[in-house]
Amino acid sequence: MVFSNQLGQRIGEDLSAREVPLLPSREPMVGNLCKLEAIDVGLHSSDLFDVFSLDLEGRDWTYMSHGPFSRLSDFQAWMKGYCLSKDPLFYAVVDGETGRAVGMASYLRINPQSGSIEVGSIHFSQLMKVKPIATEAMYLMMKRAFEAGYRRYEWKCNAFNVPSCRAAERLGFSYEGTFRNHMIVKGRNRDTAWFSILEEEWPPLRDAFETWLSPSNFSETGQQRKRLSALTKSIPVNRMGEE
Repeated sequence: MVFSNQLGQRIGEDLSAREVPLLPSREPMVGNLCKLEAIDVGLHSSDLFDVFSLDLEGRDWTYMSHGPFSRLSDFQAWMKGYCLSKDPLFYAVVDGETGRAVGMASYLRINPQSGSIEVGSIHFSQLMKVKPIATEAMYLMMKRAFEAGYRRYEWKCNAFNVPSCRAAERLGFSYEGTFRNHMIVKGRNRDTAWFSILEEEWPPLRDAFETWLSPSNFSETGQQRKRLSALTKSIPVNRMGEE
């Protein structure tokens, strides 16, 4: 829809009466496969350090702004200094079967006035990767943000981080462009790829997630019957490399 002012100039939609969403709740987000709990150093650090240590090469730390950590005490010190604020607001992903923390993610750059929020610092251990629990964790965080009234949900990553870019597109994010020389991380240049989901895109994405996550979509051996990408193919998504 196009809006114009009295001068005939195109302008954005009037959102002055829009209700400003609250900051995200610290209450747990509970799914069928996992629960996301606000980070607690005493409760989660040991589990997280152990499962992150399964990555013997440190491959999962390459594109993170922190780590790797060789000692639990160093990891705990980082958590205490970075993971306990309101922004970023960190959650531990707790496996529903084992009760063990197996990953973490956060909301950050939370801007209720503009209705935008980012998901980031996503670090999923090898116990989560390429498994439904990872998708459910991301679905639960999206669901909370959009139900709270946010209208823009962002994902940003190092443009060289191909797995992260592919994950964003699989989850229904649209590629918006790359900010060149955006940051210096660990002493190296970072070009940052930007992705987003808008509130009007959420309802069909929500339906696709819920269909994909349904137990009926998986065989007795855990094989998916329908791919998430097949369920979202009718939803317009801008992809990297497309004009």
